[in-house]
Amino acid sequence: MDKNKFLSMVDHTILKADATKEQINKVLEFAKHNHCASVCINPYYVKYAKEYLKGVDVKVCTVIGFPLGQNTMDVKIYEAKDAEKNNADEIDMVINIAALKDKNYDYVYNEIKNIKDSTKLVLKVIIETAYLTDEEKEKVCEICKKVGVDFVKTSTGFAPTGAKVSDVKLMKRVVGDIKVKAAGGIKTKNDIIELYNAGAERFGISKTEDILKGF
Repeated sequence: MDKNKFLSMVDHTILKADATKEQINKVLEFAKHNHCASVCINPYYVKYAKEYLKGVDVKVCTVIGFPLGQNTMDVKIYEAKDAEKNNADEIDMVINIAALKDKNYDYVYNEIKNIKDSTKLVLKVIIETAYLTDEEKEKVCEICKKVGVDFVKTSTGFAPTGAKVSDVKLMKRVVGDIKVKAAGGIKTKNDIIELYNAGAERFGISKTEDILKGF
């Protein structure tokens, strides 16, 4: 993998609660200059980022039900529609982890399906692997495959652990043609190579500049 291929798979990410416009501008400029797949930012900055990246081949991605996944279904649907209204290109939504743990699979399915149907945006579903058993990971990936989402994603980056090779392999095995996004705790070129070889096709990274030096 060369550096251009790496950058083309990166959602260059800044989701800190205290992210200033100066920090956002730095992220946007880096993504613009290096042709990243997208910038992943909080909803507050979506409209601004879209204007900043006008005419550039970098998508704007934002987050839904982030980072806990515990918003009601109606609120998440509203968030998705609001992201589309503000001209986002992609949304990363956190599943209702509690509903999955309670085996309320109909709720999990309906939430993901309703969010998918509410917009035309690329949908990535964050399953937050740190809190799930392998059985639960398989079940939610089966639900995502049934709905027909665009990506399943490992982590928010706010949980105790992030992307693991074993989780990416499990997720890819279950979802088949659906893409896998690895995120959370990715810090080195070696991390990227291992996760890519395991099946990841997109990476959520805040330390993109540091990793790029490895290429």
